[in-house]
This record gives sequence, structure tokens and C-alpha cells, in this order.
Amino acid sequence: MIPIDILADTCGRGSKTFEILVAHGNQVARKAIKAAEQVSHLKPDFDFLVNAAMLHDIGILQTNSPGLGCNGKHPYICHGILGRKMLDSSGVSAYGLICERHVGVGISADDVHQFNLPLPAHDMRPISIEEQLICYADNFFSKNGNNGKQAKEKSVKQILRGLKRYGTDKVQRFQSWAEMFER
Repeated sequence: MIPIDILADTCGRGSKTFEILVAHGNQVARKAIKAAEQVSHLKPDFDFLVNAAMLHDIGILQTNSPGLGCNGKHPYICHGILGRKMLDSSGVSAYGLICERHVGVGISADDVHQFNLPLPAHDMRPISIEEQLICYADNFFSKNGNNGKQAKEKSVKQILRGLKRYGTDKVQRFQSWAEMFER
């Protein structure tokens, strides 16, 4: 399985969306690998991390996100579950779980109800070390307005500030990752 080929087949090599996903995926991969090195005793799968970083946002293709070159019918918040469906149907379901569980710091069934999200009411929080690493690394980089260019890395403080509106549990989850992955 070659993630670049999956992205090219899905959104077209050279398209705006392809360029954004590749640039963002590379940034997330580098950050996830650096964080994984800090927890090597947990035996994260480095090859899996790189592939997952490249594919975790594939679901944006089916969202209504014109700024990302996507003209689908679904709201952006749905890109995780859409990506899971896409990758599950392609026979790479381990990567589908990464898609579903990487949004924010993960979404619980309670979050779906509390924030009235157009998502299935089940737990979508990262479980495996690889899922946690991708979720963590993804928070440092935005896709918006980058047009395939490298986004500036956010600071931990900026990320925590952004998570506050979703609850202290989200802040605490990210803080615990920062302590674990940034030694």
C-alpha cells in the first residue's frame, strides 16, 4: 500500500486537494515520528505512522470545503468518519480507524450529543499509541489557507487555547500527550 497512490487515485495527482493533503500529511508524519521516538518503549509502528499521517484526512474529499478544493456535500466535521468508510472499503481498515479517531483530540458519544454534531453517537477517541500520535501531531498543523505549502507549526499553548471551548477534558487529554511525547 502506497499512500501517495491512494491519494492520487482518489483526488487526482496535482489537484489542489492532493497538494494540501500531501503537504499536511508530511508535516504530521514528521511530528508523529519525532513524538514516537520519545515513547519507543511502547513500540509504535513507525511505518504505519507515516502511512497513517498521509491518509488521515482523506475524508475531506467528500466534504463541502471549497478552500481545500473539496466540493462534497458533507460538513467538514464528518471527514473522519467519511475517511474511515473510504479506507475500510479499500481494504485498509486499520488506517480507517485513524481517520475516524483523529479529529480534535477524539470525539466521544457524549460530545456528539453535547455539541449536536452530525456524527454517529459512538466513541471516536484514539486508543492505540499510533492513533494517539497521529491525533496529537495533527493538532499542530492547519490545512486551511496553505494551498499545498507547509503550514506554520502551532505551539502547545495555542492548541490548548483552542481546545478550551470544547471542555477541560480535551485540554487535559492534549496536555497528557504533550507531557508524554515532548520529553
